[in-house]
Amino acid sequence: MNNSSAIGGVRAVLVSLLLSSGTAFAQSSYPMLMSVRPVAVQVGTESTATFHSRYTMFRAYQVFITGEGITAEVQPPMLKPEEEAKKPELIKMEVKFVVAADALPGVRDVRIVTPTGVSTVGQVVIVRDPVVAEIANNDKPEQAQVVQFPATLCGAIEKAEDIDYFKFHADAGQSLAFHVRCGRLEDRIHDLQNHGDPILTIRNSAGGVIATSDNYFFADPFLSQKFEQTGDYLLEIRDVRYEGNQDWQYCVEVNSRPFVESIYPLAVRRGEPQPLALVGAQLGDLTTATVTLPAEMPLGKSQIRLPVGPELSNPVPAFVTDLPVVAEASAENNAFDKAQPVSLPAAICGRMESEADADCYVFDAKAGETFSFEVVARRLQSGLDSYLRLLDAKGQQLAVNDDLRRGIRGSADSFIEHWAAPADGKYILEIRDIHLRGGPQFPYVLEATRSQPRFDLFIDTDKTQIMPGGAAAIFVRAIRKNGFTGDVQLEIEDLPAGVTATCGKIPANILDGCIVLEAPADARPTAGNIVVRGKATHMLASGQVLPISETAIPYQEIYNPGGGRNHFFVDTHAVCVLGSGDIKAVTLSDYDISLKPGESKKIAIIIERQPGYDKNVTLDMLFQHLGQVYGNSLPKGVTLDDKDVKSLLSGSDSQGHLTLKCAADAPPCEPQVTCVMANVSLNFVMKATYSSKPVRITVAKP
Repeated sequence: MNNSSAIGGVRAVLVSLLLSSGTAFAQSSYPMLMSVRPVAVQVGTESTATFHSRYTMFRAYQVFITGEGITAEVQPPMLKPEEEAKKPELIKMEVKFVVAADALPGVRDVRIVTPTGVSTVGQVVIVRDPVVAEIANNDKPEQAQVVQFPATLCGAIEKAEDIDYFKFHADAGQSLAFHVRCGRLEDRIHDLQNHGDPILTIRNSAGGVIATSDNYFFADPFLSQKFEQTGDYLLEIRDVRYEGNQDWQYCVEVNSRPFVESIYPLAVRRGEPQPLALVGAQLGDLTTATVTLPAEMPLGKSQIRLPVGPELSNPVPAFVTDLPVVAEASAENNAFDKAQPVSLPAAICGRMESEADADCYVFDAKAGETFSFEVVARRLQSGLDSYLRLLDAKGQQLAVNDDLRRGIRGSADSFIEHWAAPADGKYILEIRDIHLRGGPQFPYVLEATRSQPRFDLFIDTDKTQIMPGGAAAIFVRAIRKNGFTGDVQLEIEDLPAGVTATCGKIPANILDGCIVLEAPADARPTAGNIVVRGKATHMLASGQVLPISETAIPYQEIYNPGGGRNHFFVDTHAVCVLGSGDIKAVTLSDYDISLKPGESKKIAIIIERQPGYDKNVTLDMLFQHLGQVYGNSLPKGVTLDDKDVKSLLSGSDSQGHLTLKCAADAPPCEPQVTCVMANVSLNFVMKATYSSKPVRITVAKP
């Protein structure tokens, strides 16, 4: 099915659902942040920005922002008592930022907390230079806004055919770097279905094109320009399609400082000095830098700053490792019979020096030894779209991968996971760009390690809302890897004061587990970012017990055009005790259910509606959307009987039921934690989910 057909099909399903069930939307919803204006804040300053949202931010009382060195505080509007009593629909809210002088520049996730819940994620950029906001009318060259550099230009491609012009002066021989963030700031914006695709152009005073850049860092432009003549110039920014949206906010950092785009090697060991080659713009004689990372620095993808002359560079993507770092040798290694010998495990660092380049590495393996080979490149701002092959000593292909997938998200990086050597011998890793491109901007890390039993852990979604005296559910999915097949016990940390948790486990024979949160009846509105972990053990062939612990990655759900549901990784999961909501409580006839194989049991359900709330409520024990299940913590063999159910509660109806049925061949299980949910539609995709207290289901032995 092509994309247009698929979207049309989803729309048809949505229309059918709306017409058949009379779905109406909620009276209360958490805010959905659309943009922050201006989208940048300068280090060492205090400034105010305006948050724009769908759904009200009325009585917002807290702001969450990731990372260190920056704080944010709500600036509530001055309302008259009669205005306050009407609970106005505030979709604009002022927020004050205070940024330390040593705060790490770059993009931060931000949320606002209100009595109706924690918002979806917005983004703000910390920058080094003064922020200059776009004036009201700069859409023609003769209306160009006069600016001086260094500066960070903030504005919006706010309407169709919008073109923003900025006028600046440059001296002969002067170099300026223009770094645009726009499209990359929109990936995590829940309800921004279409994204900006900016193009940047530099023109002379006569309107002639001096330089232009389109897709450099993904959809965003970057260029470095040395001006040959003294004079006035125009900076022009627009959408490449001439489309526009008031929430397509951009940030253009313009300065003459060195700009480090990438380093070589990309992998950096902790606790020891490491010389690095620099790739970027306006570097002059700065071709190398030496860095020593703290011994306690977290492993994996990171942003580091390098000494470049008297100051530190812009943050540069790097891969922090404790593995031996092996750099690509100068000798030719672009064919399997010329492969560079390496010992594993290792972080192999190389780059595609030229077009059609391929790098080959040979290693020894014993029969049955298992390895994983992961390319980290595109995720570190490299231009490389890797293609990874595993060959035998004769050059015959044994395994291949183009794009990896982690959970629901994909990446242009490659990953051959848990490969077992078929015999003693030599094996070759071959890496190249799938489009046969190359150059200094195409470095990579090829992390080659022995496979260990493990699992990935994901939370759907990134926020959990609880009514005082009520409960809420968090669904966690385990993707088992490398021979691990066991149970995963869930744990939770950093809950807001007064909130308690019943943590279930993810049994070996299912994907999902459930954590049920409860808040006391006298709980006041509060919020905090929590951490979910999974812990397990695995018995190795040697008889040794291997402990495994993983931290869950939260997804934020994204509203796709046509009603589809997508996801994007975010850094935090927020738990919020609400001040108001549509469902006060979900009460069940039974919370401890024992089933025999072949048996069915009905659960009677009563919801307590907020006074005046008469919209549709849907009951469920599965977390699902348009028939796709995203969370199912029922024991294996236990399902919902769709022929004996009253799950749609319309109008003032507050009583329903669900029926569990146990398959004749269902395996026995210990009490499994799950819950009953009451779902309220917020829009075509999003819903607010209220939960019962924990339900424990046991399957008895036959």
